[in-house]
Order: sequence, then C-alpha cells, then structure tokens
Amino acid sequence: MDEPTMTHPVIIQGGMGVGVSNWRLARAVSERGQLGVVSGTALDVLLARRLQRGDEGGDMRRAMAAFPVAGVAQRILDRYFVPGGKPEDQPFKPTPIPSNHPSAASVELIVLSNFVEVFLAKEGHGGVVGINYLHKIQMPTLPSLFGSILAGVDYVLMGAGIPMSIPGMLDQLAAGQVARMTLELEGGVGSEEFATVFDPAPFLVGGERKLKRPYFLAIISSNVLAMALAKKANGRVDGFVVEGATAGGHNAPPRGASTLNERGEPVYGPRDVPDPEKIRALGLPFWLAGSYAAPERLAEALSRGAAGVQVGTAFAFCEESGIETETKARVLEMSRRGAIDVFTDPVASPTGFPFKVARLEGTLSDDQVYSERHRVCDLGYLRRVYRRADDTLGYRCPGEPEDHYEAKGGERCDTAGRKCICNGLLATIGLGQVQPGGYHEPPLVTVGDDVVGLGRFVSAGRETYSAADVLRVLLGKL
Repeated sequence: MDEPTMTHPVIIQGGMGVGVSNWRLARAVSERGQLGVVSGTALDVLLARRLQRGDEGGDMRRAMAAFPVAGVAQRILDRYFVPGGKPEDQPFKPTPIPSNHPSAASVELIVLSNFVEVFLAKEGHGGVVGINYLHKIQMPTLPSLFGSILAGVDYVLMGAGIPMSIPGMLDQLAAGQVARMTLELEGGVGSEEFATVFDPAPFLVGGERKLKRPYFLAIISSNVLAMALAKKANGRVDGFVVEGATAGGHNAPPRGASTLNERGEPVYGPRDVPDPEKIRALGLPFWLAGSYAAPERLAEALSRGAAGVQVGTAFAFCEESGIETETKARVLEMSRRGAIDVFTDPVASPTGFPFKVARLEGTLSDDQVYSERHRVCDLGYLRRVYRRADDTLGYRCPGEPEDHYEAKGGERCDTAGRKCICNGLLATIGLGQVQPGGYHEPPLVTVGDDVVGLGRFVSAGRETYSAADVLRVLLGKL
C-alpha cells in the first residue's frame, strides 16, 4: 500500500453536490496550492447529462479518451452522447437507478464518471485533488471510490454517516482486491445478508494491481465519533473535517432530545459543539468547518491546533462553481443587502438529516413550488434499503409518491415535507430533468449561515468573484 507523502493544505474547498463542486472549481483551487474537492454525488448522471447536452468544448470526451480500459468510453458515448445537444424541451435519457446488484453497464458508467471528474480536476497542474462522498448513499460507493482512485485522487472525504469501513475499502481497492460493503438497513442497522460487492479486475489493464491509496478524511461533528473512527475503523483514518451546524448542506442531527425553535428549525446546544482540544489529542490533522470563510476565523482555527479550515458556501457562489450563473448572481445580490433567509429544514432531506436551504422564490424551498410539484423518485440516490416481509431487500424514499412509500411499509407521516434533493440539486446546476407534460424540475439551493458575508470576496467595481479571490481573502495575512 502506497503511503501518501504530500503536505496537507490549509484550505479545503468543500465538496458540494450535486455538481456544485465540479472539476473546474476544484482545479482552480488545487492549482493554487490548496485542496480542491469535487463532489462524488451522482457523477454518473452528471456525465450522462453533460454528454446529452453535447459536451460543449469536448472536456468529457477528452477525459473519457484517457480511461485505461478499451471500449468503456465508446459504449457510454454510444448510449448518451448527442452531437449539438438535445432539445431543451426534451427529457434526459435516464441512467440506471442505484441498486445492490448493478448491471455491468451501470458499473461502467459509475467508474468512468468518477474517473472523468477527478482526471479533469487534476489536469494541467501538480496540486492535490479530493473527492467527497455521502455515506448515506451506499450502493454506488465501491465503484465510485475505485473510479476516483484509478484517476489518482489524493484525498477521499466522507460525511453524512459513520464511515467506519471506508478506510479498509480504500486499502482493498488500491490493491486491486475485491471489496464488499455491508448495507445499512432502515434504522441504521447493518445486515451481513445484504451487501454490495465490487471487483476491480475488469478495470485493471496489463496486470496492474497496485494503485495509490488516497488519504481518508472523515467529516464528523462530535468528539465521540472522531475517537471511535480513530480507534475502531478497519483501516487508516488520516484526519477529520470537524463540521459545525452552521455549515451548508446536510447537518448532523442535534444530540439528545430534538426540539425546534419558533421558526421550526432544530435547536443545537453545548453538546453539539465539538471540542478541538479532544480531537487534537488524537494526533491526527483536522480542519474546522462551518462559517470559517474569513481570515480571522482561519487564524482562530490555526491557533486551536487545526491544520486549517474547510470552506463551502464562499466557493459555491464563485465564478467556477457549477451553480447556474443567474442563481449565483441572485444569491450574491441578496447577500450583499442582507436579504437572504437561511433555513435549517428538519424534514426536507429524505436522509433524515437536517438540510440547510436558502428560501428563494421559484425554488423547492418556496411552499407553492413544492406543493405544485408532482412527487417522483426517478434517480433514487437517497432511497433507503429495508428488509421486506419475505426477507428480500426493498428500496423506498420518503420523497417518492406517498402511496408508493406507504405500500412499501413506510409510515405516511414520514413523507410530509420531504423534498426531492436529487432532482432539485441537479436543476440548480442547469441539468434538471424535464418531466412528462413539459414540467421542468425546480432547483433547490443549499447554503451555509455565512452566506451573508459573500460580499467580502467581491473587489470594487466587480459584480462577481473567483475561487482565487476567496483564497486571496482567506490567506492574505498568512
């Protein structure tokens, strides 16, 4: 197993999905000496839809041509590429929904898409690149990890769960060995009877069996979880991203009894504030995250023993991110005049984790837009796996039609307020599906609490800012 020898960066650019932290953003950060991170969520859908949009500029096809296994790229091109792009009013061709027994075509698409995103992020510079995954998304994890390793990814980051078995899987995949991931059933209980298995052999050409094993950084929100991972994980944990409740995207649920404030948001208390001193005592590097996008906050983190900070929201609205330009401009304008409302929604995400949204008219956080949307689960990344009465594996999502969820044994009350994050986030980056009847999926914008400070990155006389501007502000006094 290769031991990485890089010096750890000070700034980690958050891995925001779906496609917000794209290869362009990660490359812009990495080529400036910090850790650029691509989101690993739904990369198979992103690649398929980018190809159906015509792959303007040819970036997808250039990266696909570098894939080491003959025939894989051509099969994907034959299936999804549309020269000149599909008509805007036509739906995207669907991709396989994740399952524990994926087809060979699905595995190829997952491996290739992760390879492509990392390849492009690493292209043309000597910096380091990471990829971020959600532990809650289980079925595509193994082929996704392998695709990124095949492209030479330097760091793997994972949150939204307890990634106890991921370090060992990285060891196995880098060594070209078969890896097995036990699936967590509804309620967080693992079952050896249900697992997903991945064999990297078909993707290892010329007998190559040893690839670089990337660093593994666990995204955590408590000292207890940090200590458990450091002592009990099945392989090497290389550090932690310690994320507070003000960060965007998914937040950890409050510890102890759950209560809501007058706005209907989860209430976090002293038990939910991790202690950097206890994490420092583990002897592993850590980065603080959640409203650290200011030079004084970076200095504070360093003074507390952190290796640096992770920053998400500031990068989400820079020029290189995947969010549509109009949405970025709208959020930035609202931020600069203090008019943006950030809401920690306790029920929006089908994962059960609180999910932070920007309340914007015309998005899924708009009650009218939400009520008018026809519920559909056609991507399936956040489906939960459960044991059926006949002891077979079933899939259900609280964001699917209520009757469907209830017919699968789910409680109807669990569907109230659930939003289709999969479709919403794809729409946020301009790759939303066109549903029957010409209905265009509405976007869903997630931000952290420090979205109010975006103006600090905009220079006089400009209306936008770049990833380089974020780094300049944060690192200016170091």
